[in-house]
Amino acid sequence: MKNYKYQYNCVNPLDTEELFHIIDNNIDITYNTFLKHVNKEDFAALCEELGYSKDFHIKNDWHVSYHRAKYEGETIYFMCHSAIEYIFKAG
Repeated sequence: MKNYKYQYNCVNPLDTEELFHIIDNNIDITYNTFLKHVNKEDFAALCEELGYSKDFHIKNDWHVSYHRAKYEGETIYFMCHSAIEYIFKAG
């Protein structure tokens, strides 16, 4: 399995064409599937930055959704939190 690393969010996109494509062409996945593919350290740092803790873990926040998409043959994983997409790509 690849170790997808955090790359950017939709507020500061690296590639708007890629961002718009994956938002429009994705499938929903579970938290567990997302976690299997993304870099654990990157994900933990992002969760901490977003204010999650051991007392309020992101997996218990039903407002967060997880997704997988393909863009130009590359699989991309992303999560959506407060209408902001956080993009993880192969390093």
